[in-house]
Amino acid sequence: MFEAKILVVEDEIPIRKLIVFNLQRSNFEVLEAGDGKDAIQLVHDQSPALVLLDLMLPDMDGFEICTKLRETHPELPIVIVSARGQDMEKIMGLELGADDYIVKPFNPLELVARIRSVLRRTNLAAPKSPVNEIRTGPFVLELKTQRFYKLGKLVKLTAREYQLVKLFFARFNEPITRDELLDEIWGVNYFGDPKTVDVHIRRLREKIEDDPSQPIHLKTIWGFGYCFHESEKQE
Repeated sequence: MFEAKILVVEDEIPIRKLIVFNLQRSNFEVLEAGDGKDAIQLVHDQSPALVLLDLMLPDMDGFEICTKLRETHPELPIVIVSARGQDMEKIMGLELGADDYIVKPFNPLELVARIRSVLRRTNLAAPKSPVNEIRTGPFVLELKTQRFYKLGKLVKLTAREYQLVKLFFARFNEPITRDELLDEIWGVNYFGDPKTVDVHIRRLREKIEDDPSQPIHLKTIWGFGYCFHESEKQE
């Protein structure tokens, strides 16, 4: 029994084969794509559990692929693997919905550990809690279907955003530190940039706040972290 099905999108064959070898040795089933078109088709046809995505591909930029996949498969975990290691490119990848960003060259063992961490934290299995939904103000979080609504309208969340909302809803009005968010959502063994918390919070605000620049629900506690306030006003 394989641990999970991983799609490796990499046009440089020696690098792709090295990644495939290490993933197979770690008990993953592996799909391969050398360009964006094949990658998107394989996601549609084979439903991988995670996509390992290079940015520099022959037919389209990896950021474009990430955007397309987020539109059609918002719950699909995506890990970018690229030689482009500038901070702005990392932030751009996270802004577009990537769950992690790994810079080449990398340690194969670290790559496998990061993949497992993302899979662990984006597991979409239905929760076992007997509570099926949580309501506050204009929001409804359905735990069984993992859907989130504002004023009755479905808000499309990525797997990571869903996990953040679920944690905030479980701890209304309680400030949560950035380190605690990293441990709870990304895992205690997360190796990536801690700025990913701020990136994901900003993207989440854009989906749930009327004015993301002046949030009334998901507020920043300066020097500490974030807090989701139960709205006293029914919008």
